[in-house]
Amino acid sequence: MAQKPSIPKGTRDFSPSEIAKRNYISDVIKSHFETFGFQPIETPSFENSETLMGKYGDEGDRLIFKILNSGDFISKVDDYTYSSKDSKSLGPKITEKALRYDLTVPFARYVVMHQNELDFPFKRYQIQPVWRADRPQKGRFREFFQCDADVVGSDSLLQEVELIQLYDAVFTDLQLESVTIKLNNRKVLAGISEVIGAKHLLVDFTVALDKLDKIGEEGVKKEMLSKGISEAAIQKASPLFSLGGSNTDQLLTLENMLEQSEEGNKGVEELRFILETITSLGLQSAKLTIDVTLARGLNYYTGAIFEVSAPDGVAMGSIGGGGRYDDLTGIFGLKDVSGVGISFGLDRIYLVLEELGLFPESVDKSLDVLCLNFGTKEGLAALKLTTVLRKAGIKADLYPSDAKIQKQFKYANNRNVPYVILLGEEELKEQSFVVKDMASGTQKTYSLNAVQDFIANL
Repeated sequence: MAQKPSIPKGTRDFSPSEIAKRNYISDVIKSHFETFGFQPIETPSFENSETLMGKYGDEGDRLIFKILNSGDFISKVDDYTYSSKDSKSLGPKITEKALRYDLTVPFARYVVMHQNELDFPFKRYQIQPVWRADRPQKGRFREFFQCDADVVGSDSLLQEVELIQLYDAVFTDLQLESVTIKLNNRKVLAGISEVIGAKHLLVDFTVALDKLDKIGEEGVKKEMLSKGISEAAIQKASPLFSLGGSNTDQLLTLENMLEQSEEGNKGVEELRFILETITSLGLQSAKLTIDVTLARGLNYYTGAIFEVSAPDGVAMGSIGGGGRYDDLTGIFGLKDVSGVGISFGLDRIYLVLEELGLFPESVDKSLDVLCLNFGTKEGLAALKLTTVLRKAGIKADLYPSDAKIQKQFKYANNRNVPYVILLGEEELKEQSFVVKDMASGTQKTYSLNAVQDFIANL
């Protein structure tokens, strides 16, 4: 007996309806990307391991899917390395490639390799899948799509302002009109780690702080202690865990806390510029707020960082995020090229729209018209009519066989076809066709010589 097929955990099959809804989201995002002047690129689904490893911190590196070398890869491993069972020494000998973890590091590699072909500042967008060996749960998959927009070659904070506007435009268009765009700055976090005496543990500090909404204050403190951050340092940082008030109030608190840190003060000034500029320009529907616990646990961020939360009442993680990276291309040999970018989580946005019932009713309409099949002659005439409709840009199809009419109507109902065309023996004699409106049940007859009359009424 054949074994029942399955797919790997954290991956999914998508039905036609689901694909239509996903395309709806990506089309909206793509439209706004292009309105804001971003250009499309694509990169390979897998990269050389050395391109990816070491760019995301220890936690990120553990989530990278590695691809085994082809052929008899084990035979190329010496006995000592093989018997040591040490993955760090064995890994490089049996795998040289890995599935991309995100789109940002491959983009940095792309910029370095194509720098002489690009006009800077270069604004690119990319909508492609990425892979992470994470524990699957609601809204978190091992294979998922990212929709990224980045600008490289400019350190102007106006780019951050534009990216916030881009988030606002997309989510307003998707009718997600109460999302919260959280804003912080890695310089602020670096300043905090400095004033509490944990500057040498900045990465550990930010990685732990970034988990506040997942493991709570006590969980964060416990993790910080386990990473070597002293109780005294944690006590100094504890006001961050409950910092509230308006954006202005939080800026003042940070300013006072970081008065002895030059880097921290610079971060506060960057936050103030972004907030004041956005306030003067206004947003359509999104809310922009400072969140000093936001850390975005990726090592390459150096300035402003963003994260977008779903509307209140929807149990979902972030549906977007990003930030400024001043020297990401430097790891590939191209120094002093600043960049900033954001990402939209297509899969999570899908789940939010589905939960809130925000998909347009017509989004998964795969056909405008279905021609029924009454036999050989009638079917040929219906195919000719279908061809005319298709040339006019109408999604039209012909039922492939002259099955029972009841079965053909059921098929039309199952596919939510709004109009069904009947072209039987009588209609063929009279050179006409009947159009049935499936919603109202009404019927109207048109001449085969005046198909444009029907098209005009669609």
